[in-house]
Amino acid sequence: MTEPFHHFPVMVEEITKVFEPVPGGVVLDATLGGGGHAERLLESYERLRILGLDRDEVALAAARQRLARFGDRLMVHQCRFDRLNDAMEAFSVPSLSGALFDLGVSSPQLDQADRGFSYRHEADLDMRMDRGQTWSAADVVNGYPVDLLARVLQQYGDERFARRIAKAIEAARPIETTTELAAVVVAAIPAAARRTGGHPAKRTFQAIRIEVNGELDSLAPAIDSAIASTDVGGRVAVISYHSGEDRIVKERMRLAVTGGCECPPELPCVCDAVQTVRIVRGIPRTPSPTEQTENRRASSARLRVVERVTDTPRRGMVG
Repeated sequence: MTEPFHHFPVMVEEITKVFEPVPGGVVLDATLGGGGHAERLLESYERLRILGLDRDEVALAAARQRLARFGDRLMVHQCRFDRLNDAMEAFSVPSLSGALFDLGVSSPQLDQADRGFSYRHEADLDMRMDRGQTWSAADVVNGYPVDLLARVLQQYGDERFARRIAKAIEAARPIETTTELAAVVVAAIPAAARRTGGHPAKRTFQAIRIEVNGELDSLAPAIDSAIASTDVGGRVAVISYHSGEDRIVKERMRLAVTGGCECPPELPCVCDAVQTVRIVRGIPRTPSPTEQTENRRASSARLRVVERVTDTPRRGMVG
């Protein structure tokens, strides 16, 4: 059951370099998955330990097995990543040397038919990361009014035909399986648009998955907590996969850089804002062309990184 989680982590070489200069201690892997990034960091840096979080009990079991050879350098905790303070308390971790968020869904989760994440495999409409929760994709697909469903598809899937799809879903209810949903979505999209951009149902399935799991609701507080918990010289890295995620990541990182300063950009800061991080530049923002060719699911990835600095009042001008 755990073997399928042995997959290739996205931008693993870039992530390894990102954490090269951080001080020794605990790095939070907020989306442990199959443990690919954690494995590389533990292999590369003996001074680091990993606190791995995931909502998926199957992923956690696979990661424990994969990383067993590292002994107590690995700590795992089942929870949403916005509960990272609970995990730190459970393992008596006072602060972090860094944090990593890879916001993509593990390939095994997408490919495991009975999880209901994939439009390619027939399954019940599920899409729950934590299978202990009762709310599932079936509730969204069959229960949301058209306006709300269309908003979910547009905001979380960047779907330009969101309203057409939402109306088609409403007309086809009840929809019970992933393949039924995929067929409804495909039929709702104009024929010319189906021939570009991958499978026509990809964006709809992504949006529903995000809604079911409340992924964007927990992202901003999780990033804020990770930054606040990271020691000076530590780094927080986030890999996002669509515009909604990346927009939140950019906003939270900028807030930490500016301290929330609202002073006019042409004037010195007088609002007592405090800078807590700096943007780490000179790193690739996207996977290499080779990686994108070898792993099609990496093609939309975008990496942003900040480094914790000593809390500094912003007295200069904000650009």
